[in-house]
Order: sequence, then C-alpha cells, then structure tokens
Amino acid sequence: MEQFLRVGVISSTHGVRGEVKVFPTTDDPRRFEALKKVLLDTGIEQKELEITGVKYFKNQVILKFRGYDSINDIEKYKGMDLLISREDAVPLEENENFIADLIHMTVVTDLGETLGTLVDVLQTGANDVYVVETPQKKEILLPAIRDCILNVDVEEKKMLVHVLEGLLDE
Repeated sequence: MEQFLRVGVISSTHGVRGEVKVFPTTDDPRRFEALKKVLLDTGIEQKELEITGVKYFKNQVILKFRGYDSINDIEKYKGMDLLISREDAVPLEENENFIADLIHMTVVTDLGETLGTLVDVLQTGANDVYVVETPQKKEILLPAIRDCILNVDVEEKKMLVHVLEGLLDE
C-alpha cells in the first residue's frame, strides 16, 4: 500500500502573490478546506507545505502556502504532485478503495485465469472502469460493478473478477 496519496497536481501559478492553481485528483475538491498541510513531491524530496488559503476557479483549486509570497517562490513547482498521508485521507466507505491501492493489482477471473495487471482507473461518472493490461499488452476494460468485481484484496494486491459476457469478444 502506498504511504502517501496524491490529491492534486500544481498546474500553474495564479497571480503574483504565490498562489497556485491545482488540478484536484481527489473525488471531492472541497476536501482542501479541511487540510492544514500537504506534501510537495519535487521528485528529489518531499516538502511539507502549510495551506493558508483555499479558493476555487472552474475545475481547479487555488491554494496559498505559508512562506510562498511571490510568483518567483512557487513557479518552479509547476507540474508537481501534492500528497497527503493516509491518516489525512477521507475515510473510505465499505467496498471503496483508493485508486493508488488498485494500480498494479493482479486481476484473476473466477475461473482461475490471470487476465493481467490493473494499470488505470477511468472515472466515467456512472461507475469507474478498470483498465487491465494483458501479458500480450492488450487492454481489457472492466466495469467496476458488483456483477463484475467480486473481491479486492489490497494486502495481496489481487482482484477477483467475473468477466461478463461480451467483454472479451474480439
């Protein structure tokens, strides 16, 4: 399991006072209002940033961090991830999982056949769709519905699925 979860990506600066536009990668962008701090993943290190302001603009969140008061202070962080620890994450409901925990899971059918590895989760609105890459590098799309996803074992990194009729037809 991942220790940290990505909640957003800094997309650009906002104004000249050190604010940034963040593309949220969380289900609820309003959750930034409850966060006191985030970790900035620079690729080399993780810097703790204290959030002092939260605003919204279109589909983005505008954040202000303590100690970053000009565009020059923050501009170098464009494109970098903002992370939180699992302790700061929103509690999951029953049968919910963090996407980060699903990626790289081995996907096995109820007939014992290994389909491949879960490589992406598409959030379509109605239900998520799991993208499974086969050993032959083909993609299989599985709807994240109870009839199809039978069991998810985060500890074992294994997902048991029932392939609905027509999903594997070529």
